[in-house]
Amino acid sequence: MGLTKQYLRYAPSGTFNIIASADCNSAHVSLNGISGRYIAVGACEHVIIWDMRIGEKAQVIPGENVVVSQIAASPTGNHMAVGYVDGNINVFELTNNEIVCVFAGHKSPVTSLQYDEQGHRIVSGSKDTEVILWDVVSETGVARFSGHKGAITSVLFINGKNCIISSSKDTFVKFWDIETKHCFKTLGGHQVEVWSAVLLKEERYLVTGSMDQELRVWKLNWTDKMKEEDKLVQQLEIVKIEETDNTEDTSVLQCHQVGTLVRGGRGRVVGLCTDLGQTVLGCFGTDSLLELFIFCSDDEAKARMTKRVKKQKKKLAKLKESGEADGDMVEVKELLTLSDEVRRLTSVKLSAKIKSASLLLGMTGELRVGVTLANNTVEMHSLKLGEESDVKCLKQITQPGHQKEPRCVAISSDNLAIISAAADSIKLWNRTSQACIRTIPVPCGRPCAVCFLPGDRHAAVGCADGTLLLIDVAAATVSEQIPAHTGACNSVGLLPDLRGCYTGGADKTVKIWQFELIPDPTGDSKAKVLSLLHTRTLELEEAVCAVRVSPNNKFIAVGLMDSTVKIFFLDTFKFYLSLYGHKLPVLCLDISYDSTLIATGSGDRNVKIWGMDFGDCHKSIFAHNDSVTALQFVPSTHYLFTASKDGKIKQWDADTYENIITLNGHAGACWCVCVGAGGLVSAACGADGALRLFTRTDEPLVLGDLDEQEEGLATGEQHAPVPGLPGLVMPTKKTIGAEKAADSILECLSVGAEYEREVTAARGQHVPVPLLMTAYNCTTAEDFLLETLRKIRSSDLEEALLLLPLNAAGEMVRLVGALLSRAGGEHAELLARAACFLLRVHRAPLLADTNHLKHLIQIQARAHMRINELRDMVGCNLHALQWARREVEADRSEQLFRVSTGQRRARHARTKLRHALKRPIVSIT
Repeated sequence: MGLTKQYLRYAPSGTFNIIASADCNSAHVSLNGISGRYIAVGACEHVIIWDMRIGEKAQVIPGENVVVSQIAASPTGNHMAVGYVDGNINVFELTNNEIVCVFAGHKSPVTSLQYDEQGHRIVSGSKDTEVILWDVVSETGVARFSGHKGAITSVLFINGKNCIISSSKDTFVKFWDIETKHCFKTLGGHQVEVWSAVLLKEERYLVTGSMDQELRVWKLNWTDKMKEEDKLVQQLEIVKIEETDNTEDTSVLQCHQVGTLVRGGRGRVVGLCTDLGQTVLGCFGTDSLLELFIFCSDDEAKARMTKRVKKQKKKLAKLKESGEADGDMVEVKELLTLSDEVRRLTSVKLSAKIKSASLLLGMTGELRVGVTLANNTVEMHSLKLGEESDVKCLKQITQPGHQKEPRCVAISSDNLAIISAAADSIKLWNRTSQACIRTIPVPCGRPCAVCFLPGDRHAAVGCADGTLLLIDVAAATVSEQIPAHTGACNSVGLLPDLRGCYTGGADKTVKIWQFELIPDPTGDSKAKVLSLLHTRTLELEEAVCAVRVSPNNKFIAVGLMDSTVKIFFLDTFKFYLSLYGHKLPVLCLDISYDSTLIATGSGDRNVKIWGMDFGDCHKSIFAHNDSVTALQFVPSTHYLFTASKDGKIKQWDADTYENIITLNGHAGACWCVCVGAGGLVSAACGADGALRLFTRTDEPLVLGDLDEQEEGLATGEQHAPVPGLPGLVMPTKKTIGAEKAADSILECLSVGAEYEREVTAARGQHVPVPLLMTAYNCTTAEDFLLETLRKIRSSDLEEALLLLPLNAAGEMVRLVGALLSRAGGEHAELLARAACFLLRVHRAPLLADTNHLKHLIQIQARAHMRINELRDMVGCNLHALQWARREVEADRSEQLFRVSTGQRRARHARTKLRHALKRPIVSIT
């Protein structure tokens, strides 16, 4: 056996420059009992909770390799549900960032998430047109609702009626009954996509946003317990009746459009949002205007109606006196209209396109508006509802990130600092803390290349307009702007002797520059400042894409637009070699430390490794699935990193041509990758706006071993009705976790059955317990099965049981019956759940076998008894706590828990009622 090379693994060590991802929503959260101060936003694969008072990160909920697409905070304030683009949903505990449960049911990005009012259930919608209801307490899927033909845009709970509303791009809004798991009403009043929907005013109104300038307002009338006279009264309020409905509709829900709210913003509706009390409506489109509406209380609406009717009557009387009134004009009817119910608030004008908004209404009438913008910014605004006040900006977070995506990045020679450049600014970062320590505005075109100069106190930046910027890093200023090229300056680098630098541009030239110290042209200081002196120019036939000088200071290699690489002698600029073989322009190249190898990356997705002595191609590697955008050798090695528009960063061995490791970095194109001194760190930037840092670890890497995380992703099989069981539609999908759980159950049953056979054959003699059972600290097959089931994730249990064959299901039924026969039922709920699901899947075979039927009858009796014991215990504990609360209140004359808040609200309501009685009574007919 030959010797193998040992490589060291690179691991992600940080993601920064992201304040808020544009493709994820935002949400107000409560931390340590404080609300109105913290906003949670998605940041690539992480969730960041920003403290909007001090403008810093209060908490980061870490993710894996999948980008966050949707977040929702629980009403209780202790959990955060996070939906990802792969369709999975993780529920995190906010106190310690631990994952409470994982829900795998969707196969496309999650587009909408919402908790119910108790925080016990979550409803999710996805681009796969499915709506799924999840139970957070039991950590399982409850139901899958299928019926939409387009991506889901909103999902809402009607808490009072145990229903779900979903809107979709198929132009329909559907109402789903959770108990029957079926759609009982479809709203078809839209001609184009429904982009968002919210419930307002105690779930009485539904507001939907579409492609036009109007928000449609629908009134929900539940007819299950309505008197006939109430039906007549409500029918009089209808302004516009749906074509699909009539007054004799037998549905339990009558949904009628009562009017529209005219928007002032341009384009389609991007999102609608409301506060927890469903009082204020926020609407934003494709521009930077956030419009706010408030749905008035019943008393205020009646007062507005009275005022409006009085004004109309006065106007009608004047017309009659002047004789201008028509004879057919009748008296003004006292009908409550939408204009009485809704009042427009001051709109919020922002500095960039709005991507998401969240509202929070305080007890004092202050409205907190949190918004995320398209330019990587989070803002918090405040508005007083009582008076006509202007909107006040409380905090704007822009400093920790570029407002445009960074296109180039470089690491200092001591690996302590990172510089990144985007179209808006150049930023200097501390590598260890990943904090932004300097920000320099870009005075000219978009930066294309950047590098640190010797001493790391200055940096050179090449821009798209041909300008070369000389940056004073310490002072955070642009010390000099040099018109280096007439086209884009695509490449900037240091000469190996560190006495100068080179630049390559789209004007078909490569220029050599020499460092020099000149007196300060501003006259502010007597000290000399760094400048560049142009010494030589290399003229070429094509535009220059990339330039490198060999470390031995002999050659200069130039990648050209004609898909070739030309190598020249550096001292005389005489032609040396031409490397041809790429089919598209060479976008990047680098030369190894010993000047023996040159690697080139092209738009044809190939990386070619050439010899510098004869220009022969050693190997052509199909490296990526898209254009190779960046390439760099690790110092003092023949290992190289490549980056591509497919978002991946790969490390290669240029001697053996092996792919050492693939780093799944960016969501979108990766524009640049650079390696620090000694190869200790690597940094990359991409189209997702993130700067990613990778650190070399001491963990050895063996080629050929697949990472479990790469192969352990969800298999992507989503359940339609289970074959042979058309009535069984699983809310979850089969994952690698479910397959492993099924294997563990089968192994448990096999080991347990073998052990029981050995015990029976021994006839009372001692039989050693199998090692696997000993590891679980079990002595019987029943205990072994119980421990195995307890270690399975609750959301994977049904999927694992579905994969079991019939004989394993029968053996499980026997063992579950024996477990339930024991005293103590702390695991009765888990066992009963497993037995019920097995009966649903294998109903006919289990009932046909007399042995299995005997065990099922035993399970039915024992499970009923154990579940009743658990119910009695919970009820006893609940009443004991209530009694303890009453005793404490009687002793201290205090009120605990939320009763005091409820009684204060009741007193407030009685006070408002007394004030209302003093007003004139208005009858609505």
